[in-house]
Amino acid sequence: MLKNRITAAALSGTAVALLLAGPARADDTAVLTTDTLAGTAVAAGDTISAGIVAGSQAVFATAPAGSNGMKCNASSFSAVVNDNPVAPGSASLGSTLGVSSCTVTGVPGVTGVNSVTISNQPYATTVASDGTVTVTGTDTAPISATLVLRSLLGSVTCVFVANGNSITGVADNTDNSISFTDQQFNKSSGPAACVANGYFTAKYTPVANAAGSPVFVN
Repeated sequence: MLKNRITAAALSGTAVALLLAGPARADDTAVLTTDTLAGTAVAAGDTISAGIVAGSQAVFATAPAGSNGMKCNASSFSAVVNDNPVAPGSASLGSTLGVSSCTVTGVPGVTGVNSVTISNQPYATTVASDGTVTVTGTDTAPISATLVLRSLLGSVTCVFVANGNSITGVADNTDNSISFTDQQFNKSSGPAACVANGYFTAKYTPVANAAGSPVFVN
């Protein structure tokens, strides 16, 4: 009888330990998955991408939450996955940003946009399990945007670099989006017609793989 009681206690203890360990998916779910949370892991080498929300604009404002500055009707986010470890953790990617169809409002002396070039891409990018998206440049290859603007005095070229050589966004599983809000850029070169600072805001959704399957962050 005593032997049976000891065996039952041991089995009970084992069951409790298994319950406390939690579901098995916590041990093998990748940071980035497709179709659902805890779904199929996004493979290294895969590309994920998204455009801005329909009807919205990518904005390079002259002040945080400002209404003046450069506004672009088309913008895209694309990234190649380099490493996608088990969650919790951070996936590493190489990302590119694109903007086009841009206009300028509320900047004295500036009448239009000839071109916008984002240089030194792709940028090192991480997506953490808490949804933080960090895009980082280097000292020799900073996050840099060159704006060629039309002004009352002719064409002017303005170069801006990300403040601290980094911009930060938020990934949201409710709509498979990545949002950047008021990310500061500082003028690196250009005449007085170029504003001193720009603040980048854009929301990209749905982030999906090449097959069109939505991407989730775990």
